[in-house]
Amino acid sequence: MKRVLIIGAGNGGTALLKLMQASKRMNIVAIIDIDLSAPGLKIAKDYHVTVGEKWLDWIYNDIDIAIDATGTNEVYEQIMAVKTEDTIVLTGSIAYLTVELLEEKEQLLHKLKLQTVKQDLILNNIHEGMIVVDDNEKVTFVNKRAEEIVGVAKRDFISQPVRKIIDQTRLPEILRTRQKEVNKKLKLENGKQIISTRIPIIDTDHNLKGAFSIFRDITEVAELAEKVTGLKEVKKMLEAIFHSSEEAISVVDEQGYGIMVNPAYTRITGMGEKDIVGKHASVDIVEGESMHIKVLQTRRAVRGVRMKVGPLNKDVIVNVAPIIVDGKLKGSVGILHDMSEIQSLTSELRRARKIIRNLEAKYTFDDIIGLSSEMILAIEQAKVGAKTPAIVLLRGESGTGKELFAHAIHNQSNRRHNKFIRVNCAATSETMLECQLFGYEDGAFSGAKLGGETGYFEEANYGSVFLDEIGGLSLSMQAKLLRVIEESEIVRVGSTKPIPIDVRIITATNVNLEKAIMNGKFKKDLYYRLNRLPIYVPSLRERMDDLEELINDFIHKINQAYGRNVKTVEDRALDYLRAYDWPGNIRELENVISRAMINMDMDEDIIQFNHVPALKVSEGYYNQEVKSGDYLNFKNRTLQQSLDAHEKQVIEMSLKIHNYNKTKTAQALGISIRSLYYKANKYGISRESMKNNI
Repeated sequence: MKRVLIIGAGNGGTALLKLMQASKRMNIVAIIDIDLSAPGLKIAKDYHVTVGEKWLDWIYNDIDIAIDATGTNEVYEQIMAVKTEDTIVLTGSIAYLTVELLEEKEQLLHKLKLQTVKQDLILNNIHEGMIVVDDNEKVTFVNKRAEEIVGVAKRDFISQPVRKIIDQTRLPEILRTRQKEVNKKLKLENGKQIISTRIPIIDTDHNLKGAFSIFRDITEVAELAEKVTGLKEVKKMLEAIFHSSEEAISVVDEQGYGIMVNPAYTRITGMGEKDIVGKHASVDIVEGESMHIKVLQTRRAVRGVRMKVGPLNKDVIVNVAPIIVDGKLKGSVGILHDMSEIQSLTSELRRARKIIRNLEAKYTFDDIIGLSSEMILAIEQAKVGAKTPAIVLLRGESGTGKELFAHAIHNQSNRRHNKFIRVNCAATSETMLECQLFGYEDGAFSGAKLGGETGYFEEANYGSVFLDEIGGLSLSMQAKLLRVIEESEIVRVGSTKPIPIDVRIITATNVNLEKAIMNGKFKKDLYYRLNRLPIYVPSLRERMDDLEELINDFIHKINQAYGRNVKTVEDRALDYLRAYDWPGNIRELENVISRAMINMDMDEDIIQFNHVPALKVSEGYYNQEVKSGDYLNFKNRTLQQSLDAHEKQVIEMSLKIHNYNKTKTAQALGISIRSLYYKANKYGISRESMKNNI
């Protein structure tokens, strides 16, 4: 609870006193006015609030909020001059607005609670029993009528497998088939016969969330049918339900003409009684067919039908059931459920989740693969850096995984529960980047968003900002970034007011910053600020000991993406990959492994040499490959068999060296293209490789 001092007991101070006295969040310590006849002082005494003449006697008494309600700038400046750092000073208008907002919030929460209570009342007072299960077949909701029919208390229902309560239930089958079942008979263990309708719960993304069953005791239905002998009696019963139901309800006669609608129906569709009563049942339909007419034709209920109704073009789900008295069809009743609000909330939730995912750091040090000495050194340096607030500069070639390190450093630090925002400094224009980083005020430039916008530095307060490609910043932006680092504050575009921030900065570059300084493209003082904790992320060629582990990790990920079951890579293909220089580093390796797996047949589970795309490896690799394979390939063979095997191997390697260009291969081997095709056919060399690059 905040300790509040009100200075000024005139009309404004009196209004604030009344508002805050009703708030549970505020403790009014005293109200001050030099005029002892001020109206607020008299009211304060009624509230048992201390009054006084001198605010200086109170300003140091652990005051959290001091409100200047005098309306004079002189008093406000005096308060600001003597207040403690812990005291917040507000003008009367701002305080009044704040209290009103708090009251409005309390009112909205109260309305939400009332709405929930109403919905529970409706579900617990309908004549049908209802059971809802999740996708694991466990009961999540049961209404009072279901308790009565089944004979089991709610506490024994909730969180229990539904088959444990109702052995013969078909709700698990509904979860499996995703198909609804309408008006199915079932005998309960207590001997009661029910008619049940079971419907799967599927969201807009076609994900199964559960299922529910609505059922009625057949004995009660028979007794009710004996009592209800005409449509007038039904109408009287419905009228009582209409005015207490939050669901939109419409009733038509046996000819399909409207009899009545309730207020909720008018609210949802925008059509009242004069638009419906006496009109055909299809009059309210914008898109879809009338379920009233379908029910009257089939005498069977329909449930969960999507359609659009009324001039408001509302998206609704419709349940319609026939009204049958003494075996005669008397009409039908329909209930509409408004889907637009649910869809809107679902869309907002999806958008919020997307934003959150973009603001979260996804990786930890456990996701970084590498046991080579170079990689272990980089990881240990990064872990040390994560424990300090120092700026980190990640250096290394493109594609080495610097962003992975940035995510891991954030997640290892004490800021891991706050935001992580990545910014590519080289991919955005200078003007746009400045607005993104620092934000802008309302009217800062043509097309500026009304009310302005918060920048990344403010968004990531108490979190981390990862500035990728820092070497791509202009000199002007470098100067502004240096101010942020030195002053720990930013100034929005179009403003002169500094805003303090507490942000951990992580940077990365593949540019030689020292050379950029010599060329006048990078500020030396910014370089000294950034280079306090440099971490060099080694290139793939510098950590070839990690190659096999990296390949196996990519195989696992691509298996999941492609639905494959590849296990590993053969030694010959691995040696071939080791001989490559990998200018594109880890990013290029993932691309090559992905292409190799695409080249594999579905029944193959080991990446072979011929699956790997052609790479520009050194000539020494091929000479070594032939030499190292001589003994293994030709042992225990006849001379002709050895010659044939050797010739096949030479042709295959020559094809790969020349990127499967047959003309260059034939020229290098000193034979004609016709002879090349003959020998390829003789040795069974892949026809696919012979079709490419003639």
